[in-house]
Formats: sequence, structure tokens, C-alpha cells
Amino acid sequence: MTDNGSNDKPTPTAARDALAKVKLLSVDVDGVLTDGGIYYADDGNTFRRFNAKDGMGLVLLRRAGVEVTIISAGAPGAIEARARRLGIPHVFTEAHDKLAILRDLCAELGIDMADAAHMGDDVNDIKLMAATGLGIAPSDALDTVLACADVVARRPGGHGAVREVCDAILAARGEV
Repeated sequence: MTDNGSNDKPTPTAARDALAKVKLLSVDVDGVLTDGGIYYADDGNTFRRFNAKDGMGLVLLRRAGVEVTIISAGAPGAIEARARRLGIPHVFTEAHDKLAILRDLCAELGIDMADAAHMGDDVNDIKLMAATGLGIAPSDALDTVLACADVVARRPGGHGAVREVCDAILAARGEV
């Protein structure tokens, strides 16, 4: 992972310190947990491809005591099924106001927004990234998202970017 290179973003040391503070990781789905592709069957059902390594990273993070939430504007179904498989209890789909959802969840869990991080790849993630202590993007996020990210994963969405972030959080906490 790298900082995004902007002069007003944290140095690698500051980013590592911010990663160590993360008590809640919020992730988007399409373009973050998946490669952004949505597959349609002839009957109209949709399918998403999730990365198993990303899933294991989220499991390891939860085992280390870090809360995980999925907040997506996407349709329900596969997202909830994947979250159940990973033991993630905080799942929000068809989210039109992602920031309000994250604020409410942080309040419910007693976590300050400064101790939360959000990983997103598109314009509807920018407000969350700005409102949390750490905004994170996969390497293939939109340029506008990359510009506001504090940290950018080296990997693209759906191809290990989330695992990279999980491993970085665990390493910053001294748990790897």
C-alpha cells in the first residue's frame, strides 16, 4: 500500500499510524470486494465474483477485534450471502446515504468516525472516505477517488486489494 502521493496526504509513517488506529473497516462491494463486473443470467439474476483472499483478510481482521461493515448501493442477495459466510453482521445494501449509515453504525458500536476507515472506488464513496480517519481505494478506483484517498492499495478491486488493506491494518497493529 502507498499513500496517494499528494502533499496534503499522510506520509507512509502517518498512514501506518492511522491503520493501527482502525477499529472499524467499512468496504464497498462493486469495484472493491469484486472487480466491478456484474453478470446477468438469462433469467435476469445477477452474479458477482468475490475474491477468497479478500474474504480471509476480513475474517482475520474480525478475529483481531476490528469491526467490519459492508455498505453498498448494490442490490441485496449475493452480498448478504457472502457476508454471512464471512461472519460479517453489519451489512447494508441498496444504500443511498452511505455516510448516514456509517455514522449511525459507529454511534451504535461506540466507535469514533476518526477510528473508522472506508475503502471505496467510486464517487458515492468519497464522502465516507473524507468523514473517516482513513480513506482507502483500490488501485483501479476512479481518478477522483484516488485523489481523495489517504492510502491506495497496489492491487485492483476484486483482486486482493481488500486483503492488502486487512494485512496492512494487522501489521500496523503488530498482529501479524
